[in-house]
Amino acid sequence: MAEGYIVYGAAGSGSMPVEATLTLMGQPFRVVEAVTWEGDDERDKVAVVNPMRQIPALITPEGETITESAAILLFLTERHPEAGLAPAPGDAGRGQFLRWMSFIPAAVYSMYWVRDVPSRLVGEDEAAQKILLKRTAERIADCWAVMESQIGPTIAPGGFLTGPGVSVLDLYVTVASRWTPHRKRFAEVAPRMAEVVRRVDTLPELRDFWNGRWPFAEGEER
Repeated sequence: MAEGYIVYGAAGSGSMPVEATLTLMGQPFRVVEAVTWEGDDERDKVAVVNPMRQIPALITPEGETITESAAILLFLTERHPEAGLAPAPGDAGRGQFLRWMSFIPAAVYSMYWVRDVPSRLVGEDEAAQKILLKRTAERIADCWAVMESQIGPTIAPGGFLTGPGVSVLDLYVTVASRWTPHRKRFAEVAPRMAEVVRRVDTLPELRDFWNGRWPFAEGEER
């Protein structure tokens, strides 16, 4: 693995939890920047490895391509179990971990394909696009509230979503919680989870990564 991993991604995108995971694992990687929401030229950069033209995509040191953020994160935890970033198969918390790792892309992440280009579903009608953006933001907040109602009561003081140590689920939620409807709304509907993501924001092992790759903008909610 001397040559490391290649991540197709962009600052602020779904590649952030993948990059953060590799950073915590101490695995070498480089990023091919592809800001896919800016147009076809950027999406075409990804087309060579992912026909869906979506990020993130991971190229392993052996040349295998893996897409879908949750799949990439689970793959990495299985390939590098010594990092301890997921409950091991057979652990009591494994089922709930897999539940929420699947919930995020199915219920939350999927909304952004719609939000990035509303005309994909409602055409060029500006009024319809505004309604779509409003309702998808509400749907995302509702999904976070559901997750909070199930996982929030289990979070120990000072702990993380799956126990006392950080996992890729924490990294996934930390990134997605910064997207619309943003951290302020996230904290309103998921207060216990909001405490967790703030802990992830300030992990010493990730301080340089967050500051260099995706720093908080002035006035951005934390």
